[in-house]
Amino acid sequence: MRIEMPKYMERLGALKIYELQRVLELSGGKTSTKLSEEALGSINISSSDLEDIIADMTIIIPVKNENPKVLEGVLSGIPHDAFLVIVSNSSREPLDRYRIELETVFQFYRLTRRPFIMIHQRDLAWSDALPEAGYPHILGDEGLVRNGKGEGMILGLLIAKHIGRRYVGFIDSDNYIPGAVNEYVHVYAAGFYMSRSPYSMVRIKWPYKTKFVGKRFYFRRRGRVSEITNKFMNLLIAHITKFETDIIKTSNAGEHAMTLDLIDKIGYSSGFSIEPYQLVYMLEKYSGVYGKSETLREVFEKGIEIFQIEPRNPHIHEEREESHIPEMMKYSLATIYHSRLADEQLKMLIERELIARGALKHGERVPEPIRYPPLEGVNIDKMFKTLESTAETLVIKG
Repeated sequence: MRIEMPKYMERLGALKIYELQRVLELSGGKTSTKLSEEALGSINISSSDLEDIIADMTIIIPVKNENPKVLEGVLSGIPHDAFLVIVSNSSREPLDRYRIELETVFQFYRLTRRPFIMIHQRDLAWSDALPEAGYPHILGDEGLVRNGKGEGMILGLLIAKHIGRRYVGFIDSDNYIPGAVNEYVHVYAAGFYMSRSPYSMVRIKWPYKTKFVGKRFYFRRRGRVSEITNKFMNLLIAHITKFETDIIKTSNAGEHAMTLDLIDKIGYSSGFSIEPYQLVYMLEKYSGVYGKSETLREVFEKGIEIFQIEPRNPHIHEEREESHIPEMMKYSLATIYHSRLADEQLKMLIERELIARGALKHGERVPEPIRYPPLEGVNIDKMFKTLESTAETLVIKG
């Protein structure tokens, strides 16, 4: 895979945020470009180098009431040597969609012998396993894990910590194109190959979000929510640096990956706000605005690298009702609005934007997102022991 080298980088304290890089060739040849030759403008990572990284990677697939055929296609696109973790929040009644998904994954396993772990987000066993592990934060008032997308992703990360592979990535379960899924995982590996820090993140910017209109495909360049969130994320960075920027292109990147070391060093949030909140948390904690914590000395010494990479494949998924769009926009911008880095002027601009977009009523307060602490210190052994003994929906193969 041949990828552009970034021509620009924003440095904020421990953070290195790289400009958007494009995939130039899906396969760039047998020989990798040495990092010392990156001045040539692109870097080529050989298939063998990519596969070595993928073999040390866990891929988390959050699922909610997905078409089994689409889910099977997603599974088929993930390279064989990556470990699969499927966290479902699909309905159990009146039709048990989780069982249908499990049968789909089992059929795939029988044919491919792909190792996987699968569990339901609302399994009662989490009510005991999470407090015992020291991470009860994502449990709701009724004692079950909250219903949000972010909570399911956190469960996936906890399982990934148990597996122990060095890299962890997310793939959405609604992708119609297995080849796009395959490219995304290779993009993750390419980003980690380029990284010089144990604390790194790779965020994917889709080149096009595609839908079928009439008798042809329409390739939409910009996402409705991401474009707006990016604008205000960049305004937040400008407030820190005093220089305008457009460095952030991936605020709402559902497809993203992290090193296992970084997972323990960043905070998380509920529902749709989780992807932008990761960036907000890192800006608050590691930009140096509020000084350097002695407990985070190693992070500041080695730095955090954030890669933003644009693949070749467009993202194609089922067009669903758009009732969630205002909610997604509201909670994405809420992470910025309630950041301690945001000044009153930025908050006013966010309020105006949400009102203009119909995501907020006049006089309504911008809701504060539910925030969760980093996963460092969680007793994964205790958590998994409880799950293995009491979880009704836990399946482990491989």
